[in-house]
Amino acid sequence: MIVEVIPVGMLQANCYVLGCERTQQGIVIDPGDEASVILRAAERHGLRLERIIATHAHFDHVLACQELRERTGAAFYLHPADRPILAAMRRTCSAWLGFDPGDAPGVDGDLIPGQNIQVGDISLEIRHTPGHSPGSVSFVDHAGRRVFTGDALFAGSIGRTDLPDGNWQTLLSSIRLQILTLPDDYAVLSGHGPATAVGVERRSNPFLVSGPATFWE
Repeated sequence: MIVEVIPVGMLQANCYVLGCERTQQGIVIDPGDEASVILRAAERHGLRLERIIATHAHFDHVLACQELRERTGAAFYLHPADRPILAAMRRTCSAWLGFDPGDAPGVDGDLIPGQNIQVGDISLEIRHTPGHSPGSVSFVDHAGRRVFTGDALFAGSIGRTDLPDGNWQTLLSSIRLQILTLPDDYAVLSGHGPATAVGVERRSNPFLVSGPATFWE
């Protein structure tokens, strides 16, 4: 499977372009901005984008969704619990970054935990990992032994829970039940920052080893 990470936007969210080498079909995870950069990456790999999926609906992970929908015809999928956050995208982006991004993207379908996203030979298991937001999900690529965690789990940290609808205990439970139950060698590809591994975070992440800390990622 083709995997390219592209940090995008003012908050440098990690956007992932995935491609099936056999069919040349593609998936974009968390297109947070810079649609043209994302499209150039897909073109560089000769991919036809079929699906746009978001780990959650905070604006820094979805700002390029509508442009990608319009330019490629790819359908956009989101967990239904995050639709209110998506609806507030225009207001929250204006408040945080000082510009109006326009209307929120249309949603073409729901991400249902327990189901798989299948595009060509790519199969991603959807796992519900709320806490950073109510509808946060992680995507598990068992064939590639990796998990795309969005803003649930980072290298050495976890997602912030002081935003509206965040919940500390829910997030810790999500990470322990849905991510740390994966084998230690699974790569963790998060929404910001470098990659890590499940085993590394299980053993050394201060939020998971020692309980609550006093800093945020």
